[in-house]
Amino acid sequence: MKLHPFEMERWQSTWENQVKYNLSESGVHPLRVGEILDGNEHELLSQSLGYSQTNGTPSLRGLIAAIYDDATPNDILVTNGSSEANFLALWTLLERNCEIAVMFPNYMQVAGLAKTLQARVRPFWLKERQGKWILDIATLKKITRKRTKVIAVCNPNNPTGATLNAETIDDICAIARKTGAWILSDEVYRGAEISGKETPTFWNRYDKVIINSGLSKAYGLPGLRLGWIVTKKSATKLWAYHDYTTIGPNAISDYLAQKVLQPDTRAKILSRTRKIINENLAVVTNWVSLHGKYLSFVPPKAGAIALVKYAFKVNSTEIAERLLKEESTLVVPGDHLRMDHYLRLGFGNTQDNLSGGLTRVGNLLTKLANKYDYDPTG
Repeated sequence: MKLHPFEMERWQSTWENQVKYNLSESGVHPLRVGEILDGNEHELLSQSLGYSQTNGTPSLRGLIAAIYDDATPNDILVTNGSSEANFLALWTLLERNCEIAVMFPNYMQVAGLAKTLQARVRPFWLKERQGKWILDIATLKKITRKRTKVIAVCNPNNPTGATLNAETIDDICAIARKTGAWILSDEVYRGAEISGKETPTFWNRYDKVIINSGLSKAYGLPGLRLGWIVTKKSATKLWAYHDYTTIGPNAISDYLAQKVLQPDTRAKILSRTRKIINENLAVVTNWVSLHGKYLSFVPPKAGAIALVKYAFKVNSTEIAERLLKEESTLVVPGDHLRMDHYLRLGFGNTQDNLSGGLTRVGNLLTKLANKYDYDPTG
């Protein structure tokens, strides 16, 4: 088995702690432990550091199940981040020479893992049309057939911030139902909507669905490495695969996650997230407008990420490398997402950090605009 390189993750992991301005992250500014415990730190100090329940404690699985209509704790598997959830799902479902239909653009873990597992990746795209990202359902219908084991989506989407409405979700379920394909829905940004209205989930719309999510993005808690899988048909089977990876979540993360997912606390944390992304999106929108001769973007509907398009013909990795070296600023080049001539900018950090980083990006883009011809119409 030959490992398919995960370019974006390696790029971020190498540089994110070595730059002055990090605009590569896709979540919001993280919470501190004290903000979760709210004066009850003594409870944390009394926690045992033994092995926790390997599929997640019953109390945590109950809190997660409560987020999804009619789910039970037995439908839940707790994982070390949503990345492990994706890994377990694909390892369980895919086999050599089968096919997987993958939504693009996307966080490239699913596509890379599928290739590593020797499955054939068949893309269907979100396309930018008239100021919106629209899913190409016609292509999905065309590429989904008996050999298709999985249809993989990211909703809300990374990197565009687009969301799928209930009608589109039902269309995807109908396509899967015709061939018996599984749907793998990465919903880790659900709860981080600009409008405050949660994106519809794939849960309960089709029986062969695996929902993956976690506390990293919408909750601003990536350091907990706490994710989960929700599925009616395969939770026990996935748990068996989990025995061969990290075995189970760590006890402290399980404990803190129980605090976070208490209904009142969860509501407060998601409200904080939406406040950050609404305020910071205004900063990004103004910045794009200032450089509007050669920049454009479709404002995201969810998440703290903006996919910004530039009009001059320079490779996105070249721009990202120059930003790193000349401006000590980290962004994700569109190349890593199969979207050259775009940059993915994370805007969930503090406004000082965001404004400083955007200024640095603007400095380089102005130099490029003065050097290269570009079409103001895009």
